This record gives sequence, C-alpha cells and structure tokens, in this order.
Amino acid sequence: MKRLLLIVLVAAMFVIAGCADGTGTDDDGTPVETDDDLEDAESNGDEDDTTVNEDETDSEATNEPEADDSDPGDAPDVNGELEIHHIDVGQADATLLIEPSGETMLIDSGDWRQGGSGVIEYLETQDVDRIDHLVATHGHADHIGGHDAIIEHYETERDGIGIAYDSGVAHTSQTYDRYLDAIEEHDVELLVVEEGDHFEFGDANVDVLNPPVGDSGSDLHANSVALGIEFGEFSYLTTGDAEADAEQRMVDEHSDQLEADAYQAGHHGSTTSSTAPFVDQVTPEVVIISSAYDSQYGHPHDEVLEDFADRGIETYWTAVHGDVVLTTDGSDVELETEHEFSTDAADILEEKPADDDTQASLTQSIDVAPAPLVG
Repeated sequence: MKRLLLIVLVAAMFVIAGCADGTGTDDDGTPVETDDDLEDAESNGDEDDTTVNEDETDSEATNEPEADDSDPGDAPDVNGELEIHHIDVGQADATLLIEPSGETMLIDSGDWRQGGSGVIEYLETQDVDRIDHLVATHGHADHIGGHDAIIEHYETERDGIGIAYDSGVAHTSQTYDRYLDAIEEHDVELLVVEEGDHFEFGDANVDVLNPPVGDSGSDLHANSVALGIEFGEFSYLTTGDAEADAEQRMVDEHSDQLEADAYQAGHHGSTTSSTAPFVDQVTPEVVIISSAYDSQYGHPHDEVLEDFADRGIETYWTAVHGDVVLTTDGSDVELETEHEFSTDAADILEEKPADDDTQASLTQSIDVAPAPLVG
C-alpha cells in the first residue's frame, strides 16, 4: 500500500477532472458521460475514467508488508463472531464488517442521491462509533456516494475514520471531488492499494486481489478493489464492479486465494461479472447480490441467476431480502435477512421484473423526466 501526499494527490485529480470531457459507450453500447456536470447520470457509473499516476503523486510512498508466510491450511483460532452486513441501498453497494473486538470496516457507501444518510442511520443502529477501515472499491457514485458525508459525520460527531483505501484511479465527478475534499479537510490517511497488499482486521486477515500492480490504465471497473477476507476457517470475497477481464486475471494470478464460502456478486449481479471461470474458482456456498428491485440495468441479470441456480448456490438479493447479515464464528455461518424470501436463485429469477418490463418502466420515467443514463 502506498501512502498518498494528499495535497498533491487532490490537486492532480482536480486538474485531471477539469481536463476530461467527452462521451462514449460502454461494452454494452450504453452511452457514458465524463463531464462533471452530469452527476445525475452516475447511478451505476460505467463512465470513462482517469488514472492517477502514483509515481508522480507519491514520491515518498512506502510499501506495506504483504501477506505473511503462514500455511493457509492452518486456520488461526478466533474468538467471537465476525458480522458482515450487506446494507440495502438500492442500486448501489454498502457493506459493513464488524470484527469481534469491535473493529469496523465499511466497504462502499451507497448512491450519491442518498448522500450517506441511510448508511449513517444503519451504522448508528449498530452502535458504530468509529470506522477503522473505509474502503472505496472504485470512484463511481453508486459506491462512494456517501463517503464525504460519512467522513464528515464520523470525524466531527463520533470517533473518526482510521484509514481510507482507494484504487488510485480518479473519476471526473462532483461525487468523487467531494470525497477527496472530505479526505483532505479532515486529514484522513489515504492509502492506494494493489494486489499483494495485506492488512489485519482484528483476528481477520485481508488480502487485496485487485487492482493489478503497476500502471493498469484508467478503467474504474478493471481497477476495482477486490478483497479476500479470512476469519478462522471462513472466507469471504468481494470484488466491487470488477468485470470479466479483471476476474480472469485474478483466476490466473490468485486462484488459490479466490475460494470463498461467501461471495458478494460483482457489479450488482451483472453478466459483466461472476463469469463461469471465476465462479468455478470461487465455489461459493452463499452469494449476496446488492441491487434495486426495479434496476434500470436489469440487475441481477437472468443469466447470472440461472447460473447460480444451476450451481445450487444459496442466493440473497437485497431487493427482496432487505439487509442481509452474515455472522460466523470462523466455522459455522448464519444469515439473517430483513425480509423473508426464498434463497433459491430460480425463485429470485421468477420474482425479478423481466428485463423488457424494466426497460418499459425506464422509458416511462424518461418520458416524464428525461435524464442522461449510464449502465
């Protein structure tokens, strides 16, 4: 991990943001926006992005130690229970982890339209007084939408933020600018992470599996932070919006570290992620999908649910299950949901609005209040 010189980093990002302006299409042919004034289009953020050159912004960076050399087959003894809260934030991601000692980690913070309010409210109900690890998987507004408000709240009204983690790839949006402003204003330590980095989270071990080392381009999804978390004999994998190319690279480079008991489906259950070779390597018993019931992108996609059903994977979808809380003592795993619903992916597929119905609903909303969209 690399410690950032925040003033230089922020200045560099603002210069980059001010220079970027254009439109294009993503791999699905969806229009994408890169202008700062088009924040309304960021609900799922497949926009073009801009890279922060770490060599230019961090001449004093220091590398943190990588994972230790202990035998991964010898699971450490752990005391207490690890909680993983998949917060229902609609078409977005926000995941809270609470380690038995009370140490906390928040991975992503929901959509910019919510402004962090729902996530802060949830954290308050869990008596979270401090966020020890604040992770931004990538800069899209449905993943860091609450970061600025959460930093402000915990730095001024609670016990603060410990360390923030970022992929180091900047984004040209007001949401990302506000996030960096909050980091700078409250002097929060910000680390850029890459594969091979490792940090401890109480009795849990966290390995960074993505983004790749070195200059990996400007694509936010390709550089999405992926974390493998081990607690006793239990393992958990979360990949943000990492897509097929990133998944294949992780299979090639980190196959032994990908196997997980529980997996948060990449990119909200899109077919761009959770590819067959990747899921073959992960072999999860449980999958959690975070997306809206009436997702304008059709998430989770039918093909992904069909694959999970064929594999017999216990599947949870925040749109029907609400908040999904996984609790483990390092061996046994329990899941509790806000709402009762089948965990058979085939039943979820049957319940999910058909893609053509979703598109019709989206068209109606555009007729009423036109707005640029990204997928």
